[in-house]
Amino acid sequence: MLLNRRSLIGAASLAAASTVSRAAMAALPEPVIQTSADTQPPLLPPNGRPYNPVVTLNGWTAPWRMRDGVKEFHLVAEPVVREMAPGFKANLWGYNGQSPGPTIEVVEGDRVRLYVTNRLPEATSMHWHGQRLPNGMDGVSGLTQAAIQPGKTWVYEFVARRPGSFMYHPHADEMLQMAMGMMGLWITHPKGRHPHIDPVDRDYAFLLNAYDVEPGSATPKVMTMLDFNLWSWNSRIFPGIAPLVARQGERVRIRVGNLTMTNHPIHLHGHEFSVTGTDGGPVPRSARWPEVTTDVAVGQMRQIEFIADEEGDWALHCHKSHHTMNAMGHSVPTMIGVDTSDLEQRIRALVPGYMGMGSSGMHEMTEMQMPLPANTAPMMAGDGPFGPVGMGGMFSVLKVRRDQKRGDYSDPGWFQHPAGTLAREVEGLPDAAPPQAPMHHHHGSMPGGMANEVQVDVRKPGATGAAEHAGHHEH
Repeated sequence: MLLNRRSLIGAASLAAASTVSRAAMAALPEPVIQTSADTQPPLLPPNGRPYNPVVTLNGWTAPWRMRDGVKEFHLVAEPVVREMAPGFKANLWGYNGQSPGPTIEVVEGDRVRLYVTNRLPEATSMHWHGQRLPNGMDGVSGLTQAAIQPGKTWVYEFVARRPGSFMYHPHADEMLQMAMGMMGLWITHPKGRHPHIDPVDRDYAFLLNAYDVEPGSATPKVMTMLDFNLWSWNSRIFPGIAPLVARQGERVRIRVGNLTMTNHPIHLHGHEFSVTGTDGGPVPRSARWPEVTTDVAVGQMRQIEFIADEEGDWALHCHKSHHTMNAMGHSVPTMIGVDTSDLEQRIRALVPGYMGMGSSGMHEMTEMQMPLPANTAPMMAGDGPFGPVGMGGMFSVLKVRRDQKRGDYSDPGWFQHPAGTLAREVEGLPDAAPPQAPMHHHHGSMPGGMANEVQVDVRKPGATGAAEHAGHHEH
């Protein structure tokens, strides 16, 4: 069937997404492929309604083609190789060469036409999470459409009816396909001044996702329900997550979507923010309150805003502590306080290079250059200006600088602290003695000030009054 604009906007086409014939393929917008894991510059709109574009962390925005007043996008579902951190790559599924796929940016009131080509080995579909649209465009295979078979291209068309932060993902073999990384962001900008949407100077966006990739492997275990070992932002783990930069005094918006299997309390250091929007739309001003941490539950979008008025390198991370660690072993025993040196020497005689871990905590792992299986992300990695950063996974840095140029998203390097503003070691003091409980003296004292007698009052069960107390003395 050769599709034209008249057939696409007819009632039958709006009732269900449609397949595209070989003859129509020549009329499709060329799919744009991006394989770099670097954060791409914001895509300034070349046509259509103007808007202030977002910056997708370690991602990019899909270009579109205007045809008869309709914005046309082309998404290709396909296997991809994603560099999750320097030296560590994973075999994922995504869109247009990446996982997550490119961000879709439109303006409230735009008519949007989206072609989806399936290059996966199994059927798929596309759900436009949070959108108001005709039921036949909702993308639930078996319910609102037949699944998109391998090698086929389908088309969806609807009007972006309300502004906000949204997502897209499959609703076909969802557990496997989302566990393999199939997801993306959708941003609808307001078409004009909005009573609950303020203009911002920087607008960042990223998705939360999680994987279970065995050390030395590259393909996720898709049946995992809870024990993921890689917690990521846009399929990147620290130190592979790019910083968020801002000029001091700028208003910053961060949009966070969660397509993992658990909630994530996202915490920002050095600033307080307000939650200004969800995937349900902008939050009225009367319903906002100041926060430094907001919980993003499964399937939710949260949009936070703040004034970046404090210079420095400020941590931004999930506050579930095990989500800031890579390649976790869930069955590793706790060895804190256990002296394993003798055992370590005996094992090293049999296994050269063996290294025990965790007998005095895990921070020592940041300083060890342990041999790892090929294609394995270190548990905690990344160097800061003062040494190893004991973080991995869902962690990045907000870099606020007074001399950062407007519109400049380049990394300004590490913060140079003004004199007198840097925590430091106190020198020249004797070693601090461990704290001790105060001693209570009774009937004299022993040499050195120690009490030679301690009175203990014991109240018997059911006893009332001082007469029921018995004074016991120990010498």
